[in-house]
Amino acid sequence: MSANLLLAQVLLLVLGTLAVGTADPENLPDQAFKAVLAILITVGLSQLRPKVFLKLATPAWLVSLVLLVLVFFIGHGTATSSGTKRWLFSGIFQFQPSEFAKLSLILMLASFFARRGVYRKLISATLMIALTTLLVLIEPDLGTTVLMFSLGIVLMYAAGVRFTNITALLFALALLALPVLSIYLERNPYILERFLTFISRDKASENVAVKGLDQIGMAHRDLSFGGIWGQGPEAPRYPYFADHTDLAIASVGFSTGLLGVTMVLFAYWLVVSTALQVAQLAARVRPMTPNLHGASIMATGAMYMIVGQAFVNLAVAAGIFPVTGVPLPLVSYGFSSMLSMSIALAIIHSALREVRSALPQEERTPELIAAD
Repeated sequence: MSANLLLAQVLLLVLGTLAVGTADPENLPDQAFKAVLAILITVGLSQLRPKVFLKLATPAWLVSLVLLVLVFFIGHGTATSSGTKRWLFSGIFQFQPSEFAKLSLILMLASFFARRGVYRKLISATLMIALTTLLVLIEPDLGTTVLMFSLGIVLMYAAGVRFTNITALLFALALLALPVLSIYLERNPYILERFLTFISRDKASENVAVKGLDQIGMAHRDLSFGGIWGQGPEAPRYPYFADHTDLAIASVGFSTGLLGVTMVLFAYWLVVSTALQVAQLAARVRPMTPNLHGASIMATGAMYMIVGQAFVNLAVAAGIFPVTGVPLPLVSYGFSSMLSMSIALAIIHSALREVRSALPQEERTPELIAAD
């Protein structure tokens, strides 16, 4: 296993547990238990070789499509978004199929490009991306849709598709999407309302003394109160909506200060550097086998799945993007996201081990922290 990735996961889960303990102490034991379970899942699945993940790609993708379709019939919303259907209930727990659809799309495209190559196969790959994202878009879940679609584009680039081909594809899809955009916004008016609220936020802030802080303003207040070292998880604070989910980074900043926020960013940097190391080492292997090509694509996709989502979440907390409802990977409360991100880390572990084993001993580069 990669010690860098393991350190990143432990840092994020520990800081996430602190954030939940700060914002919602009642859920602290549940979060701590699931954090330990997530590490065990990563350790267990990381022992599998990339070819196992690639063989599971087609059935995993088909199952994820079935689950996304089931959401339309038996799916449920939440107390704060009852008009959407994003969750399925199974016995005593609930899960979000779109989280696992992102993973299955990574596996499917990696397997497809590794077996078929990247030339004259773009239409099939595009249909896979479009079908998966369309089912999520209809839920509706625009934030996850954008992340999933961009994930598919990143996977194409990682597989070796020319940038000019990707640009032409994006232009064609944009032309096809324009006629239905107005219809989609009419049926889901909350999306436009959320955007309009975001762009008018600066004007509304002039009367903040009268109206009080909004959700993002409260998050900024927590971050500023945290200072450099933080106030500690038991310090008195004002609770607000999503302080343990979408805005968990504010709770991290309040309890651990700038130090904790910096550790979160450092952990995501470790994920990026390790995944890019997989792609760099794979490029040195000659001949490039389908399994190694698939492993490299999977590692890049898993990295983007984690860090891309983290970027969107942190941009929302900073007030750069409108609220999307996207959780902070491995930090926010919620097991669906934590589980899918832990599996993504296991894929990177597996890919790195496979690529290193294919290199001559003298070409194997050490990690920032020694790994086994």
